[in-house]
Amino acid sequence: MEKNAGVTTHNIKWCDLRCDWADFSHVDSLDGSCSTFLSLWCKKLKKHVTKNSPCEVDYGMRRPTTGI
Repeated sequence: MEKNAGVTTHNIKWCDLRCDWADFSHVDSLDGSCSTFLSLWCKKLKKHVTKNSPCEVDYGMRRPTTGI
């Protein structure tokens, strides 16, 4: 389960503007391409999330850490 970040199905809910919780990034807190192409504001989590990734509300944060 840890190797696939909790995703157990091919029918994944993706983070994009079709989601009810998604909104455009808060431009004042980002710069460059992040504000347009890389992130969306998640109204449910109240934070920026990675656009076109599996939904963090359903699957949790997927970015691995180094463990340090």
